Formats: sequence, C-alpha cells, structure tokens
Amino acid sequence: MKINHHTLQHVARTALLASGLACVSHLAVQAQIQSKTGLPVSSSSKQPAPGPKGLTKLDVDPEKEDDFYKLISLPVPEEIILEVGGLVTLPDGNLAVCTRRGEVWIVSNPYISGSARPTYKRFAYGLHEPLGLTYKDGDIYVTQRSEVTRLHDADGDGRADSYDKVYSWPLSGNYHEYSYGPTFLPNGNMLVTLNVGWSNSLGHGVSLVPWRGWTLEITPDGKMMPFAAGMRSPAGYGMNAAGDYFYTENQGDWVGSGRISQVEKGDFLGNAESLRWTDMPGSPLKIKPQDVPNTGEPLYDVSKKFTALKAPAVWLPHGILGISTSGFLMDNTKGKFGPFENQLFIGDQGQSILSRVDLEKVKGVYQGVVFPFREGFSSGVLRMVWGHDASMFVGMTSRGWSSTGKEQFSLQRVVWTGRMPFEMKTIHAMPDGFEIEFTEPVDAELAADPASYKVTGFNYKYHATYGSPVINRGGCPIRGIVVSKDGLKARLVVDSLRLGYIHEITTAGVRSAKGRILLHNVGYYTLNNIPDGEKLTIAHTAPAHDHASMMTASTATTPPVNSRPIGKKGAAAKSTPATKAAGSSMAKRITEMPASWGEPDYTINMGTKPGLKFVPDQFQVKAGSKVRVVFNNEDDMLHNFVVVAPGSALQVGELAMKLGLEGQEKNYIPQTEKVLHHTNLLQPNTNESIYFIAPEKPGDYMYECSVPGHFYVMQGTMKVVK
Repeated sequence: MKINHHTLQHVARTALLASGLACVSHLAVQAQIQSKTGLPVSSSSKQPAPGPKGLTKLDVDPEKEDDFYKLISLPVPEEIILEVGGLVTLPDGNLAVCTRRGEVWIVSNPYISGSARPTYKRFAYGLHEPLGLTYKDGDIYVTQRSEVTRLHDADGDGRADSYDKVYSWPLSGNYHEYSYGPTFLPNGNMLVTLNVGWSNSLGHGVSLVPWRGWTLEITPDGKMMPFAAGMRSPAGYGMNAAGDYFYTENQGDWVGSGRISQVEKGDFLGNAESLRWTDMPGSPLKIKPQDVPNTGEPLYDVSKKFTALKAPAVWLPHGILGISTSGFLMDNTKGKFGPFENQLFIGDQGQSILSRVDLEKVKGVYQGVVFPFREGFSSGVLRMVWGHDASMFVGMTSRGWSSTGKEQFSLQRVVWTGRMPFEMKTIHAMPDGFEIEFTEPVDAELAADPASYKVTGFNYKYHATYGSPVINRGGCPIRGIVVSKDGLKARLVVDSLRLGYIHEITTAGVRSAKGRILLHNVGYYTLNNIPDGEKLTIAHTAPAHDHASMMTASTATTPPVNSRPIGKKGAAAKSTPATKAAGSSMAKRITEMPASWGEPDYTINMGTKPGLKFVPDQFQVKAGSKVRVVFNNEDDMLHNFVVVAPGSALQVGELAMKLGLEGQEKNYIPQTEKVLHHTNLLQPNTNESIYFIAPEKPGDYMYECSVPGHFYVMQGTMKVVK
C-alpha cells in the first residue's frame, strides 16, 4: 500500500487514540471475537483472518474518515489571498468571506456541482484584520480589531457602498489583540469577544486597554454593555440548540488546555488579566486580578471555593484533540449531515482538525463529551458554516499561526457521503457511571465485556503559568456493563469518578453486530455533576481512589514544565538531572557543562519566532565537537528543542503524539534512539542550555519542537561537517 502524508497523519492519530489502552486485555477481546465467529485472529493485525462464506470478518484495514466525510477544496484564484477570518452563508447560498488581509469576498457557486466553478468578487476592503462576520437584514456585519462595522450595499452592485461603525473600542497596538464576532442575540443585540494581548517580557497575557479579555454586548444603535470577563483567546463562539451562548478557549496562562464554556452575563471564565477593568462603569463584576487564587488546583475545585469563577462545560485534551481551539458550529441540518443532530463541531487551527461535542445539562450545569471527528484539512481550521445543501464550509488560515495543514490558507467543503459511520454517537453521565450510545447495534457479548473498555480520569492545573501537564491521572474501575436489548447502548457502572475531571473513555474492544470497528474509539467526558436516579445493582464494589494520595503522587512524579518563577528575560532554567534513553548510556539532556570540556567549541543561541519557527533555522558544527545550545523560548506557547537522527523528524513527532495523556508530563520526548539530544518543554520567555558532543558521522541532523502539531513545521537543520 502506498502511504502518503495524510495516511501517516491518520496512522499517527489512530495510534494516539489507542495509546491509553494498555490495561485492556487484548487477549480477552481476541478470544471473544474468535469464539463468536470461529475465525482465527492474526496476532499482528489483531483482526480476524478471512473465513468461510457467510461468517463475519473484520477488515484488516479499518474504515477511514474519508469513507464517510469527504473533503472538497474550492479553487481560489492565484491573485486572492483568502486567509479566512470569518464565514457566513448568504440567503442566496453564496458565501461571504472576510480575510485577515482586511477584505470581504463574495464567493458565488461555492458548491462545485457539475461544471460550475466558484467565482470571487470583492465586496469590501481596507479593514483591520477582521476575524468574524455575519449577515442580518441585507447587511454584512464584520468585527475588526477595534470595531464592529456594518457593510451596506445601497445600489445592489455587489460592493459595499458604506462602512458604518456600530461600536468601537480602544487598541494598544499589541499584536495579540484579536477580536471576534459578532453573534446576534434574540433581542437584536450583538456579542463580540476580545483577546487579551501578549507580553513577551512578562511571559503572560495582558489587558492593556479597557475590555480586553471580555465579551461585550452591543445594541444596533451603538450602545455597549460589558457582558462577561475572563477570556484569553476566545476565537470560537456561537449558540447551542437551546439558544445558550458558548465560546471556545485556547491553552495559555490560566488555561491548562482548550475548553468550551457557556457564557452568561456577569460570568468570570478564568483569565485574571481582564479583571483590571471591573471598576469601570457598567461592569457586572467587582473582583480584581489579585482576588483570583493561583494555587495550581483543578479549576473546578477552585471554583467551589472562589465562586465567582465558572468551570467550563467541556475540556479538549491538549495535543490529543488540538492545540489551538477555534470555530464553533451547531449541527442544525436535521440529519442531512449524518447522525449528530444538535451536536457541536469544534475546529482546531494548529492541528487542522474538527472535533465533535455533545452537551447535556445536569443539575442546571452544562457538561458533556468530545470525540475526534475529521482530520486532514489543508490549512489551519478557523471558521465553519453550513451551506444550503447541508455540507460544511471550512475556512482556514496558517500565516503566523502555523498548522499541520501545509497551505497558507484554504476553503474546503465537508460532504457526508450518506454512509453511516460506526461511532459512539454520544456519552451520557449516569448516577453510577456512563451510558454510551452507538450509531448502530453492537455485538452484545463483546460490548458486555469490561476488557473492551478503559476509563481514566485526569485534570489540569488552574494557575497563572502557561498551560499545564496532565495531573491526578488515575484509572476508574469498571464494575459492570449492561447492553440494551436493541444493542444501541452500553451502560458502564464505573467507580472512582471525580467531579470536575475529564474522563477518557476508550472502547477498543467494541465491535458492531456486523463486525465493524469503531471509526473513533475514544471520547473525553467532562463531569461537572453526577445526575440523580436509580443505580444499577452490581455485587462487587472496587476500592475508591484516595484522592489526597493521588494528588501527592502526581506532584511527586510529574516532571515540572519549567514552572520556576521568572526573574528577568533570559534567566537560565534551573538544572535538572540528565535523562537517558532506555538501553543507552548516553545522556540525552545534559544541562551543566561537563568539567572536562574547558569551553564549548560552539555556542548556539537558538530562539523562536511567531509561526512555529526556530531562529536560526540552520547551523553548522564539526563532527565530534563540543556543542552548547541555549534554547530561548521567546514565543507565546510551550516549545522544546529536540535533535533527532537524519530523516526521523516526523517519526519522532508522531511517537510524541502517541504519548497521549502522558505527553506533556514527559516533555513530549518519546523513548527512541532517534532522539539524540533535547531540552525540557519550556514555558514562554524561559530558556535552557544543553551540552552534547556532535555526531561523528557528517550529515544533516534535524532539530524540531516535538509538541503535537508543532513538529510538522517547526524544524531546523544542524549540519555536521568533517
């Protein structure tokens, strides 16, 4: 089989999703399959081999996302730089697209049916990096960095005749002051969301002018009312089926991982910087930045003591379901896009993927589950809208925000083929565990076997530091399973569930009644409340976790992500013991110069710049020389510096992806001989020096950041010469 780049990504993700399954008894699952089908199971493929006619067999190659949801790229004329910031479908079925270059284009014939080709006409220009737009009553509304603008075409010639300010807000000039929206409310008002800025010198987000980090409500006549605070990078926004407003958040300071939160007036969503403006007229909040606890406990736990803080509805595990959470789209197609009516599709700009979310309200609070949905987009996913044919248009950009999709920008359609994927349709919380609902009946015997599943709880730190490793990870024993008579549901009775925690639920051993493998076999459920109701009677009760001991163990065994206090720019990271690969006597991370050296032959000052780039992207050393690399992470996200064997950069990166929940605590350094030397994972505005002997064999040795999503593009070359 010929393997291309997208196939490699699919294989990497499939392996990643399976990475948490070590405790599943694969032999037990094999035995179940063999006993039911009478077919031998290959130990290498883990699938049944071909058998007699009429007996169920599982394909050696699993079904692919492309079998169910096709990606179709819309051609864009060479002279148009369509870096999509916003998308909206117009009443006539055409698309309006705003770009980061400040233009609005109308795309006619976007459905590419028959011989029809899309045509592009510029509707407006000269805007300041608009990152959202919508349509209402004949006008297009666009959110620039500093204002909401109404674009009006008075004479109907397809070009805006007036650019009318609805409301504006101040800017400091900080590059990170992005603005998103608007979203129209039922009362006719609009909501916009505003990024905080970023300070490299401080190493965290900053709100330098009023209302940065806020959601604002704006009336059609230009009156503004502060709505909610605590946003860091609120790139995605929209309504669910109940008409409640949600936004998506990106990992950063105060944000351990991407997440989705309901936003109601007066909410504080977590980022303390926005609270600088709570003494201004109209603020529905009175708390200040110094009031926010910075303890490193899980956010949910902090919110129970600091009640002004609102916990998110759903967490998206970092590096597994994305690194830059973006667009938000509710499935209102009434089944025309598949079996996911009223669920949410969430984009990720960095990993060029879509995830699928199903929310439920338990005791008045939203929570729910997120699943993988579609990967392989050609650029960084930012915006999604429905076409009139119930296909999904996806607008993308990657300039300065590099993505696994290689294109600088793109516009694609996702089209359902009409085939029903075998998926976990949703997961619901139950009084004693979870109930999984499938899109087609399951093999009841396999689905009733606890060895077919694994449940793991984990969380993130809530603190001012950028991001968080996974903390307090622990297994949740399955005491029993009941499969519904129609085969569409499996109820799992699970011990050691924890409120506010993310629960990874894997279903590697489940097969459909027809022998199909799940297209995606993992979901992540955020459990904010346990519903009331009848519990199933299960004889055996597994011992509960000692949560205090787990916290202690996690603190003791989880390597820090360079979380030392930052004194001043360029301060060196504290040395930590060198790490060695399994079976190797060569230290791969030496942070103190060996006493025998005297001086290094080379000192390389390695930095970063926006767009997932190293500076320099190439350096040269002699074979066998003594090398010191000072890695300065000057970016606004986590990075490491990893030197790898020639030709192995993608392989090492994909192995880092397979670390799954352990990735960040292991600094995204996989155990492989392909890794030659590395730093730890560094916080923004920190550095670390490593020392190593250059290889004896001349050649081009790549260095990369092995963080999921980064390694595809964040690479450089160490040239070793004689």
